[in-house]
Amino acid sequence: MTYTFGLDTFGDRNSDADGKPLSHAQTIRNVVEEGVFAEQAGVDFFGIGEHHTDYFPMPAGDVALAAIAARTERIRLGSAVTVLSSDDPVRVFQRYSTLNAISDGRAEVILGRGSSIESFPLFGYDLADYEELFEEKATLFAELLKGGPVTWEGKTRAPLLHQDVVPHTESGPFPAWIGVGGNPQSVVRAARLGFSLMLAIIGGPPARFAAYSELFERALEKFGRPPLPVGVHSPGHVAATDEQAKAEFWPRWRDIIALVAEERGFAIPTEESFDWETGPHGALYVGAPETVAQKIAANLRALGATRFDLKYGMPGLTHEQLMTNIQLYGHQVIPRVRELLGQPQDDRRSPLPGS
Repeated sequence: MTYTFGLDTFGDRNSDADGKPLSHAQTIRNVVEEGVFAEQAGVDFFGIGEHHTDYFPMPAGDVALAAIAARTERIRLGSAVTVLSSDDPVRVFQRYSTLNAISDGRAEVILGRGSSIESFPLFGYDLADYEELFEEKATLFAELLKGGPVTWEGKTRAPLLHQDVVPHTESGPFPAWIGVGGNPQSVVRAARLGFSLMLAIIGGPPARFAAYSELFERALEKFGRPPLPVGVHSPGHVAATDEQAKAEFWPRWRDIIALVAEERGFAIPTEESFDWETGPHGALYVGAPETVAQKIAANLRALGATRFDLKYGMPGLTHEQLMTNIQLYGHQVIPRVRELLGQPQDDRRSPLPGS
C-alpha cells in the first residue's frame, strides 16, 4: 500500500519574534517560501485553504500555489479546501486546470461546503441555500472533470449547453476530493460523484471516523465506482520536544478557537482538553517527531486511509517556527511513519543545511 503525506495551511497570519503581527502580504510571501521548502523536505503535497479573514488572509490560494509551482518540480499542489458553495465551478475548474498546466500535472483540488462561512455574505450567497448550493455545484464540477463539452442545468447558475471549458488538461482529470467534517450525506455524495474522500478531523477521537471510511467504501460499490482514496486532514505542530511543541501551539490554538467558537459552535478549549486532544486518542498532532509519527501511523491504520495532511501553523506563530515544523515533518515524521507502516522509503528530500 502506498501512503502519501502533505502539509496544509490557511495562510495563518504570522507574527515576528516579539509577537507583532506581520502584514498580510508578508504572510502570503512566507507561505510561498514554505511551499517551496516543503518540496525540499520531501513532503508529497502542499495545500492552501480558502479563507477571507484578518487572521487567515488567504482568499486566492491558487495564485500562491502557482508561484510555488514555478519554483518546484515534484510536490503536488492544491486547495485545502476551496469553498465551492460560494464560488463558480467553472472558474474553480479553470483556475486549477491552469495550475495543472503551470505545474506540469501536479494540481489537485479539495472541495468543501464551507465550515467557515465568511465567503457567503462576501459574495452574496444565502446560508439558507447552503446544501443546495454545494450539491448542484459539486455535480457540475464532476461533469467538468470529465472533459469535453458540458451540458448542465440547475438553479444556482446559468445553464451550460455543449460548452467547451478551457484550458483542457493534457492527461485526464486532476485529482479531486470532497472534504467531510462529519456529515454522512457528504460521504455518500463524494462516492456518487466519483470524488476521493478527505476526512477533516479537528476534534475528538479520530477513530470515530472509521465508520465514514466504511460508508464510503460501501457507497462506491453501490454506485459501481472503483475504489478511491481516503485521506485525513488534521491540525498539528512539530517541534524538537513534546513540551516545546505544546508550549508554542497551545496559546495560539486557544485564541483562534475562542475567536471562532460562537460562529462555529466550538467549545473553548482548556489546558485539560488540550492535553487530551494532543494525547494518543485526540485529534491534534502536536509534539516531537516520534510522538506525531506514532499517532499518524495509528490513525491511518484505524481509518483505512492512505493520505495524511498535517494542517500546520496557527495565527501568531513565526515563519521560523513554521519552517522548523516543515523540516521536522519532512525529514523525521514522514520517514518514521513509512517505517511504522512498512512502506519502503522514497527519499526525495534535500539534505539538511550543514549535512
